[in-house]
Amino acid sequence: MSRRRRQRTGFWGWCLRLLVLVLLWLVGVAGYIEWTGARDDAAASDVIIVLGAAAYDAKPSPVLEERLRHGIDLYRRGLAPKLLFTGGFGTGARFAESQVARRYALRQGVPEGDILIETVSRTTQQNMQQAALVMQANGLHSAILVSDPLHMARAMRLARQSGIQARVSATPTSAFRTWNTRWKFLVQEVYFFHRDLAESLL
Repeated sequence: MSRRRRQRTGFWGWCLRLLVLVLLWLVGVAGYIEWTGARDDAAASDVIIVLGAAAYDAKPSPVLEERLRHGIDLYRRGLAPKLLFTGGFGTGARFAESQVARRYALRQGVPEGDILIETVSRTTQQNMQQAALVMQANGLHSAILVSDPLHMARAMRLARQSGIQARVSATPTSAFRTWNTRWKFLVQEVYFFHRDLAESLL
């Protein structure tokens, strides 16, 4: 075998090894996201934070409704005395996501005094930042985070960055049921994992 051919073979061999390592890393990240979403370590806390999702005017979307149902169930089980709904106004929306959530909770019999909201946030990071401010203003320290399973890893990381002592409790059911919707959500979360990692290193 000529020297040039050996060099070419060695180059492609290194490329193959690098590709395998990248694939293993991505599978590992995806597995971590799945594992975090499968956990439920809900325990007595000061507040239950339900992360916002789309609302259709005054009606919660299926995704938001699943989160609300689970958050209210945790509240009824006595795991926290307060519910904190996050989510601001979508483009052209009359109501903030958190306002829609509060209306839903009131209809489910949750006392108004047990509901806290913020109406500013538009992203998960802002959800956590605004939730932290509301908690500080109300003397709350620990929280249970409620969202969809594949969203929990990112939500937990951002909660810690915002200074929230958080536990996770993903929705036991999700509007993202089909393989087509789940894999798209998972790919999105893998992307956000690396985007957030890159931002933290800069």
